[in-house]
Amino acid sequence: QQLRVPDVIGRVLAARGVRSESAEQFLDPKLRDLMPDPSQLIDMDRAVARLVQAVVESEKIAVFGDYDVDGATASALLRRFLSEVGVNIDVYIPDRMREGYGPTIDAFRKLRAKGAKVVVTVDCGTTAHDALASAKVIGLDVIVLDHHLAGPALPPCFALVNPNRLDDDSGQGALAAVGVTYLLVVALNRALRGAGFFKDKEEPDLMAWLDLVALGTVCDVVPLTGLNRALVRQGLKVLARRNNKGLAALGDVAGIDGRPECYHLGFVLGPRINAGGRVGESDLGHRLLTTSDATDAAQVAARLNDLNLERRTIESLNVEQAFAQVEASGQSSPAIVVQDRHWHLGVIGLVASRLVERYKRPSLVIAFDGDIGRGSARSVPNIDIGAMITAAHQCDLLLGGGGHPMAAGFTIQR
Repeated sequence: QQLRVPDVIGRVLAARGVRSESAEQFLDPKLRDLMPDPSQLIDMDRAVARLVQAVVESEKIAVFGDYDVDGATASALLRRFLSEVGVNIDVYIPDRMREGYGPTIDAFRKLRAKGAKVVVTVDCGTTAHDALASAKVIGLDVIVLDHHLAGPALPPCFALVNPNRLDDDSGQGALAAVGVTYLLVVALNRALRGAGFFKDKEEPDLMAWLDLVALGTVCDVVPLTGLNRALVRQGLKVLARRNNKGLAALGDVAGIDGRPECYHLGFVLGPRINAGGRVGESDLGHRLLTTSDATDAAQVAARLNDLNLERRTIESLNVEQAFAQVEASGQSSPAIVVQDRHWHLGVIGLVASRLVERYKRPSLVIAFDGDIGRGSARSVPNIDIGAMITAAHQCDLLLGGGGHPMAAGFTIQR
């Protein structure tokens, strides 16, 4: 009655746990009301100060991204901002099959050899203790922008901005990596303005990149409440303007007609951008999101569309094999674990999701190469799989691992 909405809308809001005092903000989220001071996040000011120094002194900055949509949008956002302010920047997207998830010693050495002095990792780095220790030895200042669950011991780096650090009380733990990156860009822009950097030049329009933030936020399946909801709402408006040539081309290839909605982000654009990382061309998503050439955009979009068709075929085969394995074993345990040495690393997370859909239990899918297995886990509500994987890694039961309450990745010895 207070909001003057139909009864059915009120019942839906109540079923979603939206309280009456926050319902108006849920229905009409505004960035100006929900945008926090980025400095609330631990290490944000330290990260910004180092980047201001690098920008002002023309030091080379590199970005180490991830191959999923959240990582691709976060690295694209950072690249667009830093390029706009005149920074000489390299972006490194690891190959999922050869390098796996997260920064490696070899990748840091390559970036250092190309002249980088500062490396920003996005959507990864929180658990990369060995790689970050090596980066420090070779003279790199590494800034981690991440949102994956952190353990009590943090890796040695210049700054670690992650609202899911145990000592962070910013209240922004629901942000995707691209959301954390956007807060850094806002803070960095503010600091550069304060230093007089824009005295003789125009400031970047930070709102113009909210299409990237919306895309990464929806595709990483974080809660669409609070700040996330406001970012996505505004980002959809930006996406509708078709100013990002790559996203416009991908929308055309995918047959999006009319005004884009969340569905198009999560189920049309997202899977196609993910396809590059899943089946063998990890940098295509980042390339699509940062190109300013319409011809290049069309070519990359077409390639991603083809790779997505290939991904569907591989996924379908591996899903049927996983179902057969579960049925043959008669698994009755609280969680499902399946493994095979022939499964494709790029789709095991999707296979785990399909297992959860069918069996309503946490599911772990492992692809073995020799005695080393790389796995993806998906969970059900109220079972924090990310915390379990992190704890198992800390107890040396796993070679590596981490993630979120509903999704995680790990490496295991047979």
